[in-house]
Amino acid sequence: MARLFGTDGVRGRANGDITAELAVELSVGAAHVLGTLGAFGGSRPRAIVARDTRPSGHFLSAAVCAGLASAGVDVFDAEVLPTPGLAHLVQSTSADLGVMISASHNPAPDNGIKFFARGGTKLPDEVEDAIEARLGEEWDRPEGSDVGTITRYEGAIDAYVEHLVATLDRSLEGLTVVADCANGAASETGPLALRRAGATVHVIGDHGDGGLINDGVGSTHLGPLQTAVREHGADIGVAFDGDADRCLAVDADGEIIDGDQIMGILALDLKEKGRLHDDTLVVTVMSNLGLKLAMREHGILLGQTAVGDRYVLEEMNLGGYSIGGEQSGHVIIADHATTGDGELTALHLLQRIAETGRTARELADVMTRMPQALINVKDVDKARATIDRGVLDAVAAAEAELGETGRVLLRPSGTEPVVRVMVEAPSDEVASSVAERLATIVRDRVAL
Repeated sequence: MARLFGTDGVRGRANGDITAELAVELSVGAAHVLGTLGAFGGSRPRAIVARDTRPSGHFLSAAVCAGLASAGVDVFDAEVLPTPGLAHLVQSTSADLGVMISASHNPAPDNGIKFFARGGTKLPDEVEDAIEARLGEEWDRPEGSDVGTITRYEGAIDAYVEHLVATLDRSLEGLTVVADCANGAASETGPLALRRAGATVHVIGDHGDGGLINDGVGSTHLGPLQTAVREHGADIGVAFDGDADRCLAVDADGEIIDGDQIMGILALDLKEKGRLHDDTLVVTVMSNLGLKLAMREHGILLGQTAVGDRYVLEEMNLGGYSIGGEQSGHVIIADHATTGDGELTALHLLQRIAETGRTARELADVMTRMPQALINVKDVDKARATIDRGVLDAVAAAEAELGETGRVLLRPSGTEPVVRVMVEAPSDEVASSVAERLATIVRDRVAL
């Protein structure tokens, strides 16, 4: 059977794959596994639960709270809050467990459940596997005063926003920004943090209806942000996803600034300030080759991991590194966060503009992107795609064809039923041609 947990928790169709019953069982399993591992230190455990704006978040959050309380955990419900906001609260309050109800950048009918351990870090694979293994088991249920309580977490938004603004060294006064909140969890906290930091803020994608989350807006749909930035004459636009753990940007002309460029900008900032540990930036295999070449010119090394900000964080923790992230906009700034934080990223990107007096485009030009083509191949067997001899031979042939002028990456998505084919090459035409050829072979060889 396929593993229930993906690269970012358990995710699927709400009330189809992700049911209230599953939410209860996962929460009970997490409480039991973490208790067995001694994560609660023998005391009555405390958990914080939050969600994004999806309609299904209401019943799934209620189910998670119920499951935890039934297992003897005291629960504090923070309601709508970004994923990094939850992680911050778990860390800052020394809570024993955090649970986020979100499907991140996925459409509104999807939802997911992801757990955070004490300290605000995501659970390692082996702990998630242990939770999955205990689903449906018989257990001794506490009674009377031994069951947990459920309390609303008062002041969660203010506590998170105060933390974000406190990470800055200077005001953002004089800068104008458009913030696209994806109709998601950043709809209140994002504009609030930017305004408290001193910026002039115009907002799009802040409808309270979670049924519109990620619907034509946010970091996966930058068109409305590009238009709004030009209309308002803003210095920059920033776009979050549904749970605000990622940030992409556009410059004053509406040109996209992706996660690689943002990481390059912030890594150089840290290096200049003497705060880039071992002069290393941690990225995933999806980062553009141009980032590696640009960082090399500035004496910055790249550490590389599998796709997923959890793996970036693991590598950062192992080496004590200061910053890492993904091309998609997950950026982890270790001095201030334990996970990718879109709002934190936006604030520090704007601070770099304010400090240097340079435009967003001038800063982004630190790297020249190698042309890249990415094709998501649907309705194929993801597992077979990585072992099929015909597919592997085709990839090897493409790599030999490109040589040192490009690269090929083929990987199953950890959050969606697709295989991603990515090709970098000296030109857009070559990248697209090779990617389309490989995508066709994947479809032909491992179709469902």
